[in-house]
Amino acid sequence: MRPVDLAREHGISTQAVRNYERDGFLPSAARTPGGYRIYTARHAAALRAYLALVPAYGHQDAGRIMNALHCGGPAGPDEALGLIDRGHGGLLRDRDTLDAVKRAVDHLAADPDGVPGDPATGPGPRTIGELAHRLGVTPATLRTWEGLGILTPARDPATGYRAYRADDVRDAELAHLLRRGGYPLDHIATVVQQVRGAGSTEALSDALADWQRRLTARGRAMLDAASRLSPYLDLLDAAPA
Repeated sequence: MRPVDLAREHGISTQAVRNYERDGFLPSAARTPGGYRIYTARHAAALRAYLALVPAYGHQDAGRIMNALHCGGPAGPDEALGLIDRGHGGLLRDRDTLDAVKRAVDHLAADPDGVPGDPATGPGPRTIGELAHRLGVTPATLRTWEGLGILTPARDPATGYRAYRADDVRDAELAHLLRRGGYPLDHIATVVQQVRGAGSTEALSDALADWQRRLTARGRAMLDAASRLSPYLDLLDAAPA
């Protein structure tokens, strides 16, 4: 096969195919005496797998998965599968967070006078480091959110350190969820402030419905990626050592 043969199936450029090979997303191609690349069914399966992985796990992790498969070591497939497992774990966590935010919205609709903290966040206020670790972000990110009004933590009167209580953790979880969904920070600030102020939740409901659709699409993309990756793994297993 020529680069154009692989490119035509997916509506991409031949340069993209060459770039994917260069970056290790495809196995290295043999060359003709004239220096032209020779692609095979194995390369075609690799390209199908990579392009299916992108909407499921993102460009970065899709590339890391394929790089792991092509690293040549016996641990490569396990590393690739570990990345896939972490992607599924992240999707499940997003679903759990979405469910928690939906419960907060339901409470707002029933009790517009206030939003209680989530007992699941645990007793006592959290430090900025503890909250950052919980969300998987940096403390600098939380300070940025505070500067935009997304978070409004109190200060410990003895130390002056930020103290994130249950409502703050809820706001941070909501901001993190919407940020992962691609929402700009100014939109997130508006939504979180609406929740905090027990005002209209229409904007939040619309955002959550859109994120639910995104999660469903990502879950289905993961199923499609698995159907493309499994045959490629079979080809790798069958390849001579």
